[in-house]
Amino acid sequence: MSGLTVLPCDALAVGPHPDDVEIAAAGTLLQLRDAGLSVGIVDCTRGEKGSRGTQQDRDAEAAAAARLLGCAFRANLGLPDAGLRADDERGCDLLVAALRQARPKLLLGPLAHDMHPDHVAAAKLLERAWFLAGLVNHQPQLGAPWRPRLFLRYPGNRQPTPTLVVDVSAVAARKAEVVRCYRSQTNPPERGHLVLGLDVVERVEVRDHFHGASIGVARGEAFVHDGPLPLAGLAALLR
Repeated sequence: MSGLTVLPCDALAVGPHPDDVEIAAAGTLLQLRDAGLSVGIVDCTRGEKGSRGTQQDRDAEAAAAARLLGCAFRANLGLPDAGLRADDERGCDLLVAALRQARPKLLLGPLAHDMHPDHVAAAKLLERAWFLAGLVNHQPQLGAPWRPRLFLRYPGNRQPTPTLVVDVSAVAARKAEVVRCYRSQTNPPERGHLVLGLDVVERVEVRDHFHGASIGVARGEAFVHDGPLPLAGLAALLR
């Protein structure tokens, strides 16, 4: 973890590139902060192979977004953009160390069902790290074992049938401010290189309206959970 600052937090979000976490889950992170919980972000790459914006632009944009989100920290693993590999041992150990240092109760990560190979690789790499981080005898020099009990995946460029949708209508305007920090990725004059033909602001609007409509609200963020979602009781669903 040389050069990285990872602090304890209640919720940790991991993204393949700067902006992926914000597009999918900025509203949820804002709600967690409003509830008094701490959040952190770990980006796997710096987005240096993107068609617009320099590496320095992306770094500054990610830092600005983290400030608006009120993150306890934002760290970057420095793995190769457009070259993430699910079998990257060093990358896996970096994520193991991040999980053990942050010790979050909630982990948010990308869903493997995606058209972008980096998203697929990051999802598989994080899933492996999530499991290994809880093993006492795996790389003990990286810290005491820790495996977040709640691991939710957020969608990328393909929308799944979600396990749950979080109503983020009340923080939609604040989420829009966070996403607009990525100025290099908005309103491009040439649109041919854009994923699905949409810039980051447009993708947020379309997705959040879509998922919100599925639960009868204005804006929603979707997540997928493997297997049954544990509940202590139904009272929480009746609020």
